[in-house]
Amino acid sequence: MSEIIIGRNAVLEALKGDREIEKINILKDDGSGKGLNGSIKQIIAKAKDKKIPVYYSDRNFMDKIMRNNVKTENGKMPNYQGVIATASEFEYCEVEDILKLASDKGEKPFIIILDGLEDPHNLGAVMRTAECAGAHGVIIPKRRSVSVNETVLKTSAGAAEYMLCARVTNIGSTIDFLKENGVWIYACDMGDSMMYQQDLTGPVAVVIGSEGFGISRLVKEKCDVTVSIPMMGHVNSLNASNAAAILMYEIVKQRMGK
Repeated sequence: MSEIIIGRNAVLEALKGDREIEKINILKDDGSGKGLNGSIKQIIAKAKDKKIPVYYSDRNFMDKIMRNNVKTENGKMPNYQGVIATASEFEYCEVEDILKLASDKGEKPFIIILDGLEDPHNLGAVMRTAECAGAHGVIIPKRRSVSVNETVLKTSAGAAEYMLCARVTNIGSTIDFLKENGVWIYACDMGDSMMYQQDLTGPVAVVIGSEGFGISRLVKEKCDVTVSIPMMGHVNSLNASNAAAILMYEIVKQRMGK
């Protein structure tokens, strides 16, 4: 089964990675000379190097591909920036692969667990930050959660091509498995302990809850510690991807300080 990747950065990063790309459709130059410049030229060159077919298509054809494959966002079609790649379906990994990556790099595991995240923009943003912060992988549930789709790939600005992502049947059982492998589990929620009061330099997995309901009770009960982010304003909650970013970089700060 194939899926599409839209946007210049996302397609360019997919070409740099190991993703199997079947073809690339590029919006035909309308005569202004603006359509085939900059990163589009880089995409064409990399596709040629990898012997990936490139088709120059008119706007009607490109829009049809979008209508047939991409959900609208607030009634509007996402901006594909003149390029659409058809690629093999996103390849999920196993949780063991994430632990092995950390071991191979000689690093303590740094994992993000997303408990029921539903917005693909949030998942894409989390994967982008996780890749920048040096996390070894992201774990999502198979049910009642967003999967890695074209919106996630575009929002991640190509980071999803480098970030291991495991899709598991049961988050609770996965937490038990991680604990058996020496990983401490931290729930990001309102609690008695601030994030900077905890030693986050060891093997860690951070649990981020869903946009509407937070971390489920059963999952939270399995976590070792609940850590809070300081809140100084009138609003007492953050967007899931923002909360994840703050906590990830607290881990980075502590690890760099050791």
